[in-house]
Amino acid sequence: MKNEESSRIVFWVLIAGRKQKDALLKALLEKGACLTNTVYGRGTVEASYLQNVLGLVPEQHKATIMCVLPDSKSAAVMEMLVDKFHFDQPNTGIAFTIPIDRLSF
Repeated sequence: MKNEESSRIVFWVLIAGRKQKDALLKALLEKGACLTNTVYGRGTVEASYLQNVLGLVPEQHKATIMCVLPDSKSAAVMEMLVDKFHFDQPNTGIAFTIPIDRLSF
């Protein structure tokens, strides 16, 4: 049973500004991410003219990065996202995992 627990994998979804995409991909690949896919999108934030002029608006152009990682690396990846990319602060990024029972590739 212990071997089964150590071999579990999770599907990671990260949503962040496009400017962080390359650094996030590099960090994820260093942690052993595979089946990595990036999708571009646009956030739904609306700002007033003054906020726009002062640069107080979060980046509207987003990158959604999806990958598969062993569950044993999840804590290290989450710690890296907080320490290096400040995902614990507002308007920086969102990350979540979905457990995968079976995968064929």
